[in-house]
Amino acid sequence: LERIAEDIEKTGLRNPFFSVHEGCIGDTTIIDGRELISFASYNYLGLSGNPAVTRAAVDAIDRFGTSVSASRIVSGEKTIHGQLEAELSDFLGVDDVITFPGGHATNQSVVGHLVGTGDLIIHDSLAHNSIIEGAKLSGARRRPFDHNDFGHLDSILRQIRNDYRRVLIAIEGLYSMDGDYPDLPKFVEIKNKYKAWLYVDEAHSIGTLGDTGRGLAEVYEVERSAVECWMGTLSKSFGSCGGFIGGSRALIRYLRYTTPGFVFAAGMPPANVGAALGALQVLRREPDRVRQLAENSLLFLELARAAGLDTGMSQGTPIIPIITRSSIKALQLAQRLFDNGINAQPILYPAVAEEETRVRIFMTSLHNEDQIRHSVEIIGQQWSLINGDAAHSAVQPVA
Repeated sequence: LERIAEDIEKTGLRNPFFSVHEGCIGDTTIIDGRELISFASYNYLGLSGNPAVTRAAVDAIDRFGTSVSASRIVSGEKTIHGQLEAELSDFLGVDDVITFPGGHATNQSVVGHLVGTGDLIIHDSLAHNSIIEGAKLSGARRRPFDHNDFGHLDSILRQIRNDYRRVLIAIEGLYSMDGDYPDLPKFVEIKNKYKAWLYVDEAHSIGTLGDTGRGLAEVYEVERSAVECWMGTLSKSFGSCGGFIGGSRALIRYLRYTTPGFVFAAGMPPANVGAALGALQVLRREPDRVRQLAENSLLFLELARAAGLDTGMSQGTPIIPIITRSSIKALQLAQRLFDNGINAQPILYPAVAEEETRVRIFMTSLHNEDQIRHSVEIIGQQWSLINGDAAHSAVQPVA
């Protein structure tokens, strides 16, 4: 990333990394004293900054302080931890839930702990870095399969399943770069066929998919017990910070007593637990936030496609890529949008392949129709200007 920043400086374009935001990010944000329409945060349901959620965080601090001051297994367990986990369990429809201080650490620690030498982790080729790092930590053999291609997964397991003691299949509920999601029933079928475990990372799908925001299982009406591990984060739809695993009572008990990232880490701070609990309660009272998010996302996608923009694999979810197929064009588009009052982040090589570089749009339930129509119009105009000017640009692609 440091090398990329140096290369950006050579182009004379604005460095979009580490922009300083001067308040809460919802449908708008303030950078350098300017208010911009924001498409660069995953405050999907507008619950970060919601007064009820803020009050819940403050109440938790007032009662429990600013830190639990210990690992939960010794003296860091607070009543509010159990309350959050019980409400998450009920919301998801699983036996039990365990929460962790960080989302990335949840995947890294749990994936790294569930399997080991002699086992196989087979994951979607676009799986998040936290899953990859967990696989490395585990000591298990790691192998990717083509994105969302359950046929390719089946083909690989048909050839090599018998070479391994245990197999963990890792997929995501909603892919954060492309805004698409897998055919969950097919992956459950393959998991059963080869006696494997299925691990579904719902970091971006909880709160965004399904009529009430219960994620991929709600979309496909799949029983929660059909999947061994449901992972989610609290930093997106739930307006807080942390991660969780939902599953059988036996699995959660095992993780509670043995997972290094839980046993040897201080528990979630009270403010984070309170905020997540408050957000979950607001979501359950106000499921229309999910409906509004879906309507906003579909409107943006339809308008973008009508404007001739390449939106890649997005399936009408709150994540919509504007594919530029050039890092320099992604940077140029992001800067032009910024200059026109819109904040959206470029995704450059090597985060994605050069031909897959993009400006990524995150929708929220707070956006209104005027903001969406205006933004798509600006994006279309500026993209046309960039391509019209491309022949005259002497700037080299960012490495």
